Amino acid sequence: MSYENFKTDTDANGIALITWDMPDRSMNVFTAEVMDEIDRIVDAVAADEAVKGAIITSGKRGSFTGGADLKMLSGMFERFEAKKRDNPDAAIEELFEAAGRMSWLWRKLETCGKPLVAAINGTCMGGGFELALACHGRVAAEDAKMGLPEVKVGIFPGAGGTQRVPRLTDTQSALQMLLKGSTLTAAKAKGMKLIDQVVPQDQLVDAAKAMLKAGLSPVKPWDEKGFKLPSGPVYSVQGAQVWPAVASLYRKETNDNYPGARAIVKCVYEGLLVPMDTALRIEQRYFTEVLQTTEAAMMIRSLFVSMQELNKGARRPKNVPVTELKKVGIVGAGFMGAGIAFVSAQAGLEVVLIDRDQAAADKGKAHSNTLLEKAVSQGRSTKEQAEAVLGRITATPDYDALKDADLVIEAVFEDRDVKAEVTKQVAAVLRKDAIYASNTSTIPITSLAEAFEDPARFIGVHFFSPVDRMMLTEVILGKQTGDKALAVALDFVRAIKKTPIVVNDTRGFFANRCVLRYMSEAYDMLVEGVPPAMIENAAKFAGMPVGPLALNDETAVDLSLKIMKATIRDMGEDSVDPRHFKLVEQMNADGRLGRKAGKGFYDYPAKPAKKALWPGLKQMFEQQPADSIDFEELKQRFLVTMALEAARTMEEGVVTDPREADVGSILGFGFAPYTGGTISYIDGMGTKAFVALCEKLAAKHGERFEPTPLLKDMAAKGETFYRRFAPGGSQARAA
Repeated sequence: MSYENFKTDTDANGIALITWDMPDRSMNVFTAEVMDEIDRIVDAVAADEAVKGAIITSGKRGSFTGGADLKMLSGMFERFEAKKRDNPDAAIEELFEAAGRMSWLWRKLETCGKPLVAAINGTCMGGGFELALACHGRVAAEDAKMGLPEVKVGIFPGAGGTQRVPRLTDTQSALQMLLKGSTLTAAKAKGMKLIDQVVPQDQLVDAAKAMLKAGLSPVKPWDEKGFKLPSGPVYSVQGAQVWPAVASLYRKETNDNYPGARAIVKCVYEGLLVPMDTALRIEQRYFTEVLQTTEAAMMIRSLFVSMQELNKGARRPKNVPVTELKKVGIVGAGFMGAGIAFVSAQAGLEVVLIDRDQAAADKGKAHSNTLLEKAVSQGRSTKEQAEAVLGRITATPDYDALKDADLVIEAVFEDRDVKAEVTKQVAAVLRKDAIYASNTSTIPITSLAEAFEDPARFIGVHFFSPVDRMMLTEVILGKQTGDKALAVALDFVRAIKKTPIVVNDTRGFFANRCVLRYMSEAYDMLVEGVPPAMIENAAKFAGMPVGPLALNDETAVDLSLKIMKATIRDMGEDSVDPRHFKLVEQMNADGRLGRKAGKGFYDYPAKPAKKALWPGLKQMFEQQPADSIDFEELKQRFLVTMALEAARTMEEGVVTDPREADVGSILGFGFAPYTGGTISYIDGMGTKAFVALCEKLAAKHGERFEPTPLLKDMAAKGETFYRRFAPGGSQARAA
């Protein structure tokens, strides 16, 4: 029997090797065709008396599977939405069956009567790891990584993941893994008893065959009489020690914002009370419910569909050939420049790191060495790999070293005059076809391009700190930026494995405009006398990863003062609230500059002591009684002020694609991921409801919450941003 996506071969010992190798794809993914073929393969293995057991592996180097295919998932949603309008009950029933397809296929494999071993040769995520868990044995290569990350995109492992994991490992570890969506190394997975063996890559199939030859049982432990759960029954002394802590773990990880996470706890709890088939039916029921939530729809769209589309070049000009970058220059070896140099060298590019003198350039290169040493010590890199990365970075004060660079990124101090001087020095040696980029965080690109001889080759590439960990990059178009500059910038971002958003020119661009609103709202709350701890907790309960005061400390309080002064200089006294200016000015005068100074809105004592809010904040403003403050309203204020700013950027044409506002807001500043991002937050509740909320807040807290003309127009027409600004439409490069 032949298959399009699988190769099968049975050896003399009756062991069938099933190799998953999808043609014309760099990674195996689950499609409807793949599922159908697996179904037929399981039938064939079960029916063939000559087959004593089977091994499932991948023909893709370093990858077993990345999980579900984009089209299969979006197609399921589209069919559901289309049918729901005419026959809601039938739509839900169809969704229920579709949601359970993979789960029951893995159960069929698990109970087919023949032992199967998963030989995991690399990345194995989502439904692929659930397939492996359904196999009777699991062998993984030493560098394999596996996990069930579904909770991160609004759903949960609905193909048996919530049932098999807590039957293989202890309940607390299982829930922690499932609620965090953790990626596990092979060693960690073995320690949790989720896999059986870890072997070198070249011994993978042999080890799997040896496992089968040793007499692997075709019956899973939980299908045998007398099976005992690793943490004991739910209603037992052991269970009584585990489950009271679960609520705390759940709240800590989710603040009760994620229906998918809530369903994980329910699935595990209820599923461990019943046999496997009933448990899988419970899981299927909850999975169907979660798929119908707004949170799941928004998160899947932004964090799965849109992110993949942007990573694949959705905004890249189609008329420009792909540039295979070989050498990049970074001017400015401070923290940001050093970080850009590191990720560039890590991607295999030759890097020239420039600063005012050799000592400063060497210090920038030393940052890469520190990161590499840490990676080696943690087993994420070998010493040889680290040396190769470091060897690709040339630290020098000599601008002539940039003459053969394909792209040069300026990452010097955030000062217009300093940047202009550097730009002129680079332009004197740069190739006439090379692209020049500025890593500015606030200064408009069009004005910076005035110092460059050819504005068409000038573009903004704004990184986020720390560069090695933050996945977002803002690519900023000046008024004269050409298609080639945009294409090369996006080719570079893709090479270093970051996610790009493309925005038009304005002060603060997109992310910083929204972040400044977040911190500004915290200043307003402080001035009002809201207790600082309540401010931070409201932000976290709203879904933000870091409170605004803690974030301000990380970005530096003196930087806030510089931004305020620059804004006043360029836009006038009325552009900054004088109460905010006085607060930040006083913090600076007291030396409370943030984490770097050991004190800011928080105090940072020596480790192991933890940071704590500075008690002096309470003395700066008369405090309101905590019980007189509407905590839910505080949460709304934070989310609404950022979403409103995102809406303004779309109304102004700064952001032209709602996908970029959503992905950019989550990756750039952690905007409550369960909403799907700033624009999906509005679309998810409905523009009419959002406008009403804005008007309510404006009446109480001032005109900063007034809905924009665009929002009012959309509310009147019942429009959403994703309908009005169709992703990838003709307005994408409009200024």
